[in-house]
Amino acid sequence: MEDATSFGQIDFETDELFVRLGRELGLTSLGLNVIVLAPGRRLRIHRHAHQEEAYIVLRGTLTLFVEEEPHVLETGRAARVAPGVRRQLANRDRAERCVVVAVGAAGEHVSRDAEAFTAWDEPSGRPPQEVPLPDDLF
Repeated sequence: MEDATSFGQIDFETDELFVRLGRELGLTSLGLNVIVLAPGRRLRIHRHAHQEEAYIVLRGTLTLFVEEEPHVLETGRAARVAPGVRRQLANRDRAERCVVVAVGAAGEHVSRDAEAFTAWDEPSGRPPQEVPLPDDLF
């Protein structure tokens, strides 16, 4: 894992089907992709041996088939599909694009490894639950 910060941009109007945002950002511990489905477009039926995937609908309506069963996800909805489970993503809308963020990873997630600070000049942090939230900006 690189000790750097990187930035990317989601192009909601791209003609690309699959944008590998994780590669653009240099991610190494998870996959991060943007899927742009034109009206009537669908992906292959697929599954992953080890990776679970989460799908987050940013625009439009996604039909997520899980072992042939359709699940309709509107903008703002999310779903998780376990490893070994077949899935297919489709845009059954005749007019609107569907933009989805797909996040995939394998292995145990390391939770609670953060430390928080009350000021930028503090040399060491504490567990986030021990540091009060700062005042709002306005």
